Amino acid sequence: MGAAKASLGRIFPESSILFLCDMQEKLRDRILYFPQIVSMAARMLKVAQILEIPVLLTEHYPQGLGPTVPELGAQGLRTMSKTSFSMVPPLQQELDKLAQLQSVLLCGIETQGCILHTALDLLDRGLQVHVAVDACSSQSEMNRLVALARMQQSGVFLSTSEVLILQLVKDAAHPKFKEIQKILKEPVTDIGLLGFFQGKKNSLLPNSRT
Repeated sequence: MGAAKASLGRIFPESSILFLCDMQEKLRDRILYFPQIVSMAARMLKVAQILEIPVLLTEHYPQGLGPTVPELGAQGLRTMSKTSFSMVPPLQQELDKLAQLQSVLLCGIETQGCILHTALDLLDRGLQVHVAVDACSSQSEMNRLVALARMQQSGVFLSTSEVLILQLVKDAAHPKFKEIQKILKEPVTDIGLLGFFQGKKNSLLPNSRT
């Protein structure tokens, strides 16, 4: 398989990894759309496990913010504690072991903090970064939306969990497609981003700046 073209943002199971960032108990009542965000991250995790994609999980200062919430379904994963906003420093050794790694699929909180810092550090390493926008959130809607725009300016690909999953599977003839299709049929609720993407669409129209 040839190297993925960075400009296209193609992803392949054999050269991808899933990052799950800081979805912890004490943040449950602070983060916008927390149940929905965790639900979308959980389905990314399920698909990663089906496709045998490596998964790395962090907790930010767990002494204060508590453990990862159980509904993520990550009980069998090794958890790395951190105080840095970026996930990269505590996961450095794990990343160095993955010689074929090209793409990081990123989910978690907070968008303007640990997600943004992680994305920039990964870009610095020459990796493609794909943020699942329906699996990321913040305490502030403004911080969330500005951080998404900021990441996109730096070269991050903004996707949804379903977009990423279908990119990974690529074909309804995939031997695992039926199993993954059941996951995709689970209900998806609004996470407050339609206005963000509608605004970006309108900014491209000829009369949008009159």
